Amino acid sequence: MPDSVFDDPRLAPLYDILDPDRSDLDTYLAIADEIGARSVLDVGCGTGTLGILLAERGIEVTGVDPAGASLDVARSKPYAERVTWIHGDATTLPPLQVDLATMTANVAQVFLTDEDWAATLAGVYAALRPGGHLVFETRVPAVRAWEGWTPERTRATTDVPGLGPVTEWMEVTDVREDPLLVSFTAHNEFPDGEDVVSTSTLRFRSREELDASLGRAGFDVREVRDAPDRPGREWVYLAHRPLSTA
Repeated sequence: MPDSVFDDPRLAPLYDILDPDRSDLDTYLAIADEIGARSVLDVGCGTGTLGILLAERGIEVTGVDPAGASLDVARSKPYAERVTWIHGDATTLPPLQVDLATMTANVAQVFLTDEDWAATLAGVYAALRPGGHLVFETRVPAVRAWEGWTPERTRATTDVPGLGPVTEWMEVTDVREDPLLVSFTAHNEFPDGEDVVSTSTLRFRSREELDASLGRAGFDVREVRDAPDRPGREWVYLAHRPLSTA
């Protein structure tokens, strides 16, 4: 089930307004150019920002997400008609043969069990043409980013047009080891005083875990890059489906 921050009809329309800096997507646009992608599958496409940026470039895009409210926002944007939007996940895709599959932001970390992660990688592998690429980012566990997810450090107020000031903050509720799972709540206080709370959990995987899981799914890891917008804090994985399994 998607987190309510993405599927709540009050929260989903605020996502782009409260987090307007999407310079993190520059990496994905650059890689699409680098490999000459003409077709892209965006897994966990959310409100569709990357998909629409790609569609504006004339790339054929399929965006899939389990959060219907986020897809509603995506479908309302300019150029949305150029994208195929699917309510679901990587395990429920129609037949595809795309050049590139993407998982931006925290998408790769929402799969908490090895089984769910393996099923997602299998779905992506099947959707890629032989020689196609997968790119995703994931936080470096040793940085312990969650230690900064406190109300004091994350509190911010944004004046939302037509609504008024919305104050948001985060708070970690649980950290479990082996596997490393971090649970947290995201608060959104509306002008009427209502605090709409979304609960999330992310899994932090080591390089060894990621490399092994990609190998089991049939991928070759081509490169692991530093995230330009968060140097030293995230890995950007670039893997590909081999042309031949022989």
